[in-house]
Amino acid sequence: MTDLTPDTTGLELDAQQTEARSWFEDLRSRICAEFEAIEREAGSNASFDYLAWNREDEGGAPGGGGVRGVMKGKVFEKVGVNVSTVGGSFNPEFAKSINGADKDPSFLATGISLVAHMANPHVPAVHMNTRFLTTTKRWFGGGADLNPPIPYQEDTDSFHARLRAACSPYGPDVYERYAKWADDYFYIPHRGVHRGVGGIFYDHLECDSDAQFERNFHFTRDVGEAFLDAYPAIVRRRMNADFTETDTATQLAWRGRYAEFNLIYDRGTLFGLKTGGNIDAILMSLPPLARWD
Repeated sequence: MTDLTPDTTGLELDAQQTEARSWFEDLRSRICAEFEAIEREAGSNASFDYLAWNREDEGGAPGGGGVRGVMKGKVFEKVGVNVSTVGGSFNPEFAKSINGADKDPSFLATGISLVAHMANPHVPAVHMNTRFLTTTKRWFGGGADLNPPIPYQEDTDSFHARLRAACSPYGPDVYERYAKWADDYFYIPHRGVHRGVGGIFYDHLECDSDAQFERNFHFTRDVGEAFLDAYPAIVRRRMNADFTETDTATQLAWRGRYAEFNLIYDRGTLFGLKTGGNIDAILMSLPPLARWD
């Protein structure tokens, strides 16, 4: 059985990085268990297949690694849940675009990334990602957004309500700011459409003190818990709905839009490619089938 703890050979993690890494790995395990439980409810024995990978930094030095988890089942046509902890040095040109790396390209990043593409067109696809990145600065970022081929207001409302509740303790305008950030970010300019019905997106929650770290780490954990609470409930609500060939055609066309965003605009895809991550893990976000007419 694959060790579900990524290899961090060549990296020295401090207490904050270790704590964040452990949380992301624990969240991964609980999400995968919940998704497998949904497959059991549908009469499927599908399970996650895990692949560990290691990263080499510039010059071939060890630079950490990750574990890619993928499941293809009756409900989840393709779902990927990845965790990674990688570090080393950005290449000089890419370092200019990263917070705190313009003068010193050293970095360490740990996080979780999830994308689910569903068999039933009435069940929305979804994305969730949270991460802790260290350069000369350190910060949390991430978010979650819902991507239904066939939107239902009930699903949109319940997803956003749970994210609003997660944001509420951190300020009266936090949800509104991060929801707008998601709307602005998850947008496909060349199509003139949003990627889905939104969610939240945040970045550069800097941790210049222990108090800031605790607050922003707590918020990031709350986002992960909100996702784990909200999305499986939506899946169970829609997974047994009847659908037509027209519904499937709508789903495949929408997946094409999703693929375009991830390959052209998504920061996480670019970060993974620019830092020498595992190609299969980086591109696990792409749907198994899509269409362009």
